[in-house]
Amino acid sequence: MLEVDEIKYIRNEVNSKGYSYSDVARRTNTDYRTVKKYADLDEFQPEMKRKKAQPAPVMDPVKDLVDQWLKDDMKKKKKYRMTAKRIWQLLKKEVGFQGAERTVREYVSKRKQELLEESGDAALPLESKPGDAQVDFGEAPFKVKGKVVDLPYLVISFPYSNAFIVQVFKSENQDCFLEGLKRFFHYLQGVPRRIRFDNLSPAVKKVLPQGKRELTEGFKRFALHYGFEYEFCNPGAGNEKGHVEAMVKYVRNNFFLPERAVYQWDDLNRRLWAEVENDRNRPHYEKKVEIAKLFEEDKEALMYLPPREYSCVRYETLKADKYGYVLVDTKRYSSSPRFSNQKVLVGITYNRVDILSDTYEVIVSHVRLYGEESKSMNWQPYLSLMAKRPTALKYTAFYDQLPVKWQTYLDDCTLEEKKKALQLLSILLKDHSLETANKALEIASERCHPSSESIKQIFHQLIHGRGYRETMDLKSTVPIMPIAKRGMNQYDAVFFKEGRQA
Repeated sequence: MLEVDEIKYIRNEVNSKGYSYSDVARRTNTDYRTVKKYADLDEFQPEMKRKKAQPAPVMDPVKDLVDQWLKDDMKKKKKYRMTAKRIWQLLKKEVGFQGAERTVREYVSKRKQELLEESGDAALPLESKPGDAQVDFGEAPFKVKGKVVDLPYLVISFPYSNAFIVQVFKSENQDCFLEGLKRFFHYLQGVPRRIRFDNLSPAVKKVLPQGKRELTEGFKRFALHYGFEYEFCNPGAGNEKGHVEAMVKYVRNNFFLPERAVYQWDDLNRRLWAEVENDRNRPHYEKKVEIAKLFEEDKEALMYLPPREYSCVRYETLKADKYGYVLVDTKRYSSSPRFSNQKVLVGITYNRVDILSDTYEVIVSHVRLYGEESKSMNWQPYLSLMAKRPTALKYTAFYDQLPVKWQTYLDDCTLEEKKKALQLLSILLKDHSLETANKALEIASERCHPSSESIKQIFHQLIHGRGYRETMDLKSTVPIMPIAKRGMNQYDAVFFKEGRQA
């Protein structure tokens, strides 16, 4: 390109003085075509330098494949992502790639930066992008055991597709909250990149100045495990999570009114997965596209699940009272007499409270209490102590909980037999139900008052699948012995014969 002064001279000689192109070209030692170009040029603004796309005959055929691998990798933790060298090796193996490792390395480095700029990290917080979610609790009436009670339900909604998922719980505590989130992630087979919450107490311990939050330890660990980003609404600004609030209302009106009867909690929540899926077969209110189709884009944008499922259990060391009860959220749970006035390790989940040994083995397990119930008692650990004081049996709640068959049997036992029977129950109920022990007692009592050993023998036959075999009737001249009966009235037979006093 000629200098500005040279161009000015050429234009002056041709346009102002009238010399020919060839004459000026000869005198300036410039090509004729160059002189004509600059003499006739009308536009002298700076040119926009555009970088020419360099053809890449080696990489072009595999760019789409590499891009897909990189997008999939971005859903994983950094330590699980493939290196450029590994991508090069896979290209050679799977598609017979002939290029050099350096070529792949340069493309991967550049493309990663471009994909990061395209990712949700650069999006405005309230922009509806695939994979973003909002979470909140709602409340609705349910019929439980014939009574109408208000129960919470947890909703996760996806503003991009207008889809949602819901699960019902007995409480809004942290254990139910984290269990609900875990269920959502594993149902979706992925984790939203970013989730917006209200300042829920299971997640936020305290709202601090300048938009900061002091989070609960359980929520922090859960979020680290699944790797999602969390955002919280400003206090009193529910509109910042307006989508999930609308979905909470939609769920109540369309799924839970009038009151639904609850018989089995797991059955209710299992049905909700299917009901929510069916609800997506309707058009988006604004995009006029089926929600189910848009939801596929939401799911495509989710991150991969971590290799291991999070165990939503928290451990606390609690002091038992003199009766062996520990207190969890105002509810009392039995442990064992040996823990009286001692510290006990307790494992707590949304639906269980387990008394644990120092090696985390379950000693006693309870269904977690909600609502009006205030105490859960597992008598098995107390039966060994009761066997030492059998006369106190009738004054315990355990006696009232026993089947009538066992109550009658224990009433007919001598003191020593009663001790052995209680000791047997303490062993049988450790790993098996009272129903099986009751069945064993019924069979053993068919002909006489059974011993503890005979009950134990039949019990083991039942639990090991061998069943109970009836005594065979054999033809014999030996007379059939009468069935022995217990009770003081049997002594009357000694003093009365055929209606006459002996």
